[in-house]
Amino acid sequence: MKVSDFDFDLPTELIAQSPAEEREAARLLLLDRATGELAHYHVADLPELLSPGDLLVVNDTRVFPARLLGYRVPSGGAVECLLLKRLDDEQWEVLMHPGQKLKVGARVRFEADGSALEAEVVARHFHGRRIIRLWSVPDERVEAVVERIGHVPLPPYIRRPDADVDRERYQTVYATATGSVAAPTAGLHLTEPLLKRLARHGIETVRVTLHVGYGTFQPIRGEQMEDHRVEAEPYEVPASTAEAVNLALSEGRRVIAVGTTSTRTLETAASAVDGRIQSGAGVSELYLYPGASFRVLGGVLTNFHLPRSSLLLLVAAFAGRERVLHAYREAVRQGYRFYSYGDAMLVL
Repeated sequence: MKVSDFDFDLPTELIAQSPAEEREAARLLLLDRATGELAHYHVADLPELLSPGDLLVVNDTRVFPARLLGYRVPSGGAVECLLLKRLDDEQWEVLMHPGQKLKVGARVRFEADGSALEAEVVARHFHGRRIIRLWSVPDERVEAVVERIGHVPLPPYIRRPDADVDRERYQTVYATATGSVAAPTAGLHLTEPLLKRLARHGIETVRVTLHVGYGTFQPIRGEQMEDHRVEAEPYEVPASTAEAVNLALSEGRRVIAVGTTSTRTLETAASAVDGRIQSGAGVSELYLYPGASFRVLGGVLTNFHLPRSSLLLLVAAFAGRERVLHAYREAVRQGYRFYSYGDAMLVL
């Protein structure tokens, strides 16, 4: 199947540039994947839309302020650096701009409010990827300095500088495991009061961790969807979560993933033999597109994704291409807000 089969007209003004005033106030489009029927709600209505016994699975990864702004030493030219992954005590895999000028041996300094980091490029890769050595000046734990001077790594389609509000709103309320450069955005709609209301309705919530990498924004460059690959991302499934998911499956209750990251974690950890979840840590390279089978998923709460994206293909794999595209066309017609800070869709 061609990637162009997952295209649709998306007015740029529907790509949300800021969060909704209140998390639960986001609009929610309900899609019945058996009938294709659509209905319009708000995220605050979730307790009434789900059933007692449903098991909600959230991703508790925490976004760190991975975007560093600095200058070349000694020329002073501006440099932007996105920390992608820590490789060892000193080295990081990063995305740097302007990449063509930052050759091996180039030195960079990032500083703000009396704190500073220095970096040296030690290896070059494609598309602006670099390996750098990163240290603090004076000597301090690098992560602590990054937390102070780093910027929230807002997605490239949010065309504004990050602001103080993003430190809170580009983060789920249950984020605890630091390691992502992008938020698991479906979870941005959930609040502690909403989770408590869900619990009172008999809907349990459990956690997994998948650290979201920059690959979540990677476009599908080929014409055939089968030729795409997703970047590896580390995940962990606690024993208590595996136990809860396996019990729900054995009792015929729905397991509902909050977001595509929770979906990929569950389906990666599912046994090919009986579909039971295995606890523990691993790496997910799972790419779900139409034709894929789902061993665990009984429903998904997800944001609206961009045309031709791997995230849209995942939702289409679960609910069917025609029904998902019909839902997206209706969302556009109704003025729903798309992507990270946008509205949500519940597929059951």
